[in-house]
Amino acid sequence: MTTDKKIALVTGANRGIGYEVCRELADVGMQVILTSRDAAKGEGAAEALRRESKDVSFHQLDVSDEGSVERLRQFVQAEYGRLDVLVNNAAVYLDEGVSVFDSEMAMFRTTMDINFYGALYMCRAFVPMMRERKYGRVVNVSSGSGALNEMDSITPAYSISKAALNALTRVVADQVKGYSDIKVNTMCPGWVQTDMGGKNATRTPAEGADTIIWLATLPSDGPTGLFFRDRQVIEW
Repeated sequence: MTTDKKIALVTGANRGIGYEVCRELADVGMQVILTSRDAAKGEGAAEALRRESKDVSFHQLDVSDEGSVERLRQFVQAEYGRLDVLVNNAAVYLDEGVSVFDSEMAMFRTTMDINFYGALYMCRAFVPMMRERKYGRVVNVSSGSGALNEMDSITPAYSISKAALNALTRVVADQVKGYSDIKVNTMCPGWVQTDMGGKNATRTPAEGADTIIWLATLPSDGPTGLFFRDRQVIEW
């Protein structure tokens, strides 16, 4: 398929922040691939956005399954021949209030598989496409819990996985630094009213998505390899 629109892909996008990001990327003129592990929920989300006249399609994806990521890569290559924007949003939050000494190892592995290895698989699959065209924007959705200077023991597996995601951001940004128009950044959306954040959260999905959209549409002289909240660099 030939299109002048930028092609964007968002993981974990059938609800919450990911869903809002798909809407707003479509609003700025991108052709959006909404992905989720649950095919029925994902297709339903994409259809809801299409009813709002958004240019959004759906593809099933389990970010923790390297084979699923490869099938998506093959689809994107065949259908579009490129990917311009990658938003690694898929995540789980499974261990609030559980001691690092008491958490089941299976929960640690699940958290790392989705929150860290999922983003790693996606970067390995799609950043080479960006290098070929010398253009790309990668946004890793992290958390203040992943910043070493903010980290506590309330959510040990989640915090460790997000710290690893922040480290991945720096490594990938360094790997593509010779390609002047590829930007790789990470961000904290804050406490957002989603299934993960809960109804008492202080931010709407649109507020949580704002910095993601900004990073996904950075100009050529924009920053790379940094950690942001509310469009401001934060320490990590």
